[in-house]
Amino acid sequence: MGDKVFFDTNVLVYAYDQRDPNKQSQAQALLLKATQSQTAVLSAQVLGEFFVVVTRKIPQPMTSSEAAEVIAELGAMDVMPLDLSLVQRAIATQQTYGVSYWDSLIIAAAERAGCVRIFSEDLNSGQLYHGVEVQNPFPPPVGK
Repeated sequence: MGDKVFFDTNVLVYAYDQRDPNKQSQAQALLLKATQSQTAVLSAQVLGEFFVVVTRKIPQPMTSSEAAEVIAELGAMDVMPLDLSLVQRAIATQQTYGVSYWDSLIIAAAERAGCVRIFSEDLNSGQLYHGVEVQNPFPPPVGK
């Protein structure tokens, strides 16, 4: 087993949203590699956000039942629970780094799980938060 990696909600959504085939295939490849190597980590927050986005906010939404099936599959990964100590760490993270509370909760969950990397399109790619590096798996094309 290799280094643990945390998946932010947006990467999961891209894996199931057909609007951008390039991002979809990249997200699917990342998920497949991490699940096969048993290094993928999610949080209860990410699974909840995923459910809302894929059932309400994409052009071809899933039904609640379809989303529940996908979440059951994703639940086979290492899923960090939400508890008081995680909320407190997220608040401290927000105060230290000035990122949103919700992003701080992602960072705190990744830190708790011992992840070396967070795959996210929303956080500052290349930045370290509590020793966890953010990587945007969908970098913009060169020259843009």
